[in-house]
Amino acid sequence: MGEYKLMKGNEVIAIAAIRCGCDGYFGYPITPQSEVMETLMEEKPWETTGMVVLQAESEVASINMLYGGAASGKKVFTSSSSPGISLMAEGLTYLAGAELPCVVVNVVRGGPGLGTIQPAQSDYFQAVKGGGHGDYYLIVLAPASVQEMNDFMDLGFELAFKYRNPVMILSDGIIGQMMEKVQLSPEKPRWTEEEIQKISGSWATIGKTPDRQRHIATSLDLDAASQERFNHKLQAKYKTINENEVRYEEFMCDDAEYLIVAYGSGARISQKAVELARAEGIKVGLFRPITLFPYPTKAIQNRVPQLKVILSVELSAGQMVEDVRLAVEGKIPVDFFGRVGGMIFSPEEIVDAIKTKLVGRK
Repeated sequence: MGEYKLMKGNEVIAIAAIRCGCDGYFGYPITPQSEVMETLMEEKPWETTGMVVLQAESEVASINMLYGGAASGKKVFTSSSSPGISLMAEGLTYLAGAELPCVVVNVVRGGPGLGTIQPAQSDYFQAVKGGGHGDYYLIVLAPASVQEMNDFMDLGFELAFKYRNPVMILSDGIIGQMMEKVQLSPEKPRWTEEEIQKISGSWATIGKTPDRQRHIATSLDLDAASQERFNHKLQAKYKTINENEVRYEEFMCDDAEYLIVAYGSGARISQKAVELARAEGIKVGLFRPITLFPYPTKAIQNRVPQLKVILSVELSAGQMVEDVRLAVEGKIPVDFFGRVGGMIFSPEEIVDAIKTKLVGRK
């Protein structure tokens, strides 16, 4: 088993990347995620594992460096916060269109625009619905603890290479800045060139030899019929991801009459709210999506027959609530409670929302 340490979420992302055999990081500083790059610079993995750590001249440059590293079959990642991710949107759709594996960490801050450096969950649409042009999806993992910041780095690369698809770890300023006890993953060596050939040799741009064909990484196809066939291929892949990679967690749901749906730091706060509401005799449970794409639609549907009302709790003006409403198909009411602009709700505020919006009393 790995060792335990008291660490900040952003620091853990960096350490977990080194320990899972990452080949390269390309990023640009922006609050509240700058400690990712700062920790990598302090650790100097280029001296121990040969991992490349580079501060690019911009987020646009960093995402395109990621494209180059991913195209060569390497484990590469970047990190940023909301405005920086917006600048990466074109590169992300190129990566998805070229079917290149990589990990992108978004430590979300309040918006819109430059907004604030305080935590928010208002990048849900951007992450889950694509964020860039074209019919594509990122695989999106939503950590709710510093431990999951560690765990999801290795899982992110596993899913990225399994499906040849970019993976986003959608965190926020709470999880990124908070300190918790974390069990670090065992160290894995970086892949050798022979291992890359075995794992990614059917598509990676690792050169033509007498016994190996050249590969070209591109998302460009000027023939409409060919591009349509490729899009159908992508949609089939996303369907497979939906069937096989859904992850979620339930808390006190078995006898629940009311249900909170929340993810990430919102779910952490909501869990305490559930305990407080239960102490008052209100049968409420918590459903936490861990994958935001693929979304646990069927799991929510399975709970609908026992429920009266669902409350989507988010640090936004209401974004995931649309997916909750799609899941219940109008069979029961779905209400929303949230704070915006970097403001964080308390468990007591959520309990008040449960009473007024779900139970109908205060």
